[in-house]
Amino acid sequence: MSEETADEQAYASPNTLDGLLQRGRGLGALRALDGPETSAASAASAASAASVYEVVRQDWRWDTVVDDRALYLARLIRELGLALGPVRTLLAGDADDCERATRILELLALSGSAEAREALRAHVHEGEHWTDVLESVADVWPVEWWDDLRDVARDRLGADRPPLWRSEPWVRWRMGAGTPAAGTGAHTAGAETHAPVCRLRPHTLDMGPSSRRLLDVLADDGSALHERIEALRLLAGRPPDPALIPLVPGLAEVNGELPLPGLGFAVGRLGPLAVPEARAWAASGRSWLSWTGVQLLAEHGTVQDLPVLLAELEAHEAARQWCGPATPATGIARFGPAGAEAAPMLRRLWLRTPHSYERPDYLRALAAVAPAGLDFAYTESLWDCEPDARLLGITHAPDLPHVRERLAALRDDPMEEAEVRAAAGKRLVTGGR
Repeated sequence: MSEETADEQAYASPNTLDGLLQRGRGLGALRALDGPETSAASAASAASAASVYEVVRQDWRWDTVVDDRALYLARLIRELGLALGPVRTLLAGDADDCERATRILELLALSGSAEAREALRAHVHEGEHWTDVLESVADVWPVEWWDDLRDVARDRLGADRPPLWRSEPWVRWRMGAGTPAAGTGAHTAGAETHAPVCRLRPHTLDMGPSSRRLLDVLADDGSALHERIEALRLLAGRPPDPALIPLVPGLAEVNGELPLPGLGFAVGRLGPLAVPEARAWAASGRSWLSWTGVQLLAEHGTVQDLPVLLAELEAHEAARQWCGPATPATGIARFGPAGAEAAPMLRRLWLRTPHSYERPDYLRALAAVAPAGLDFAYTESLWDCEPDARLLGITHAPDLPHVRERLAALRDDPMEEAEVRAAAGKRLVTGGR
């Protein structure tokens, strides 16, 4: 049954295998791998396989820019011994389907799957989204895995220039096969390098309009929109000016429903200077101004602002606004046990959010306000889709045999991110927490 409103994507309950996998939770991976129907040879049960294939076929990420799933799914496919057919089929879909499949297959290739490697190489030869695939694998694979595709790419491009022609593999091939591209840091062993000598001519630095002039532009309702946006941009690059504070409530776009682009950054630089006014902004009935105030209080407020942050966290949870609760959660965490009232909400958000990128923030906040009883959450995080969650698990999971076994697997997995591998290796050497 859906937990979302009718106009939202219908995530399954986080108490089910489907719901856990859709969210990228570590517990989902553990249940799929260790379910009662899984054979001793670690082949997936039909139910587990169907659930994994479903999250491969449909993109369940809440935020497709930051939420991570490729490594999570690649590991499930590898460790359950699943066939790659459904993933390969996605390569022939639209650009988004092809990208998801590419991310999974390029990782499986790094883990030793010849089938995954050849599937992507075949797409470069014949597939519709071949330039995207080629640029992706060139960023991840060893150069010898794709360098021989140069003639294929040249023939398929004809007279066209690739959209990302300043990235690999185009930089390498433009410089000539086997010749390191300028700026890549590649060099032959023992070669001596010298930084170029740059002789600067004396010049006058153009500071642009004075801060007073920029503030006048912002205060003038008759100023053109582009002038106000440029004034904010310039102010954001200068020392914080308290004179900006009283202007903030009037710095909305024409419809009054959104802040001017760049306002959040400029206000954020004011820091504690704007806290008194931010309390009034947070209590305003204008959503963008209220959120501007909450963001500033979360980062710079005092314990007297704790009720505001608690109310904001509660409102986000009640409305299932999955993007944003990490801001008040992080602010509450600053006050330690004084924010213990938030613990039940933080636990529910950690369990239920489909926005996996924010899940580590909830766990960190829980550790700050109510640290007892988190051993299982930290252990589960070792299987989480988000690298920050796995790093939390590496640091804090209890020193138990199955934890050490997982740490060794993370350390030795060629698909894993370098920072996670290094942290797991260090934890194994140092032991404990």
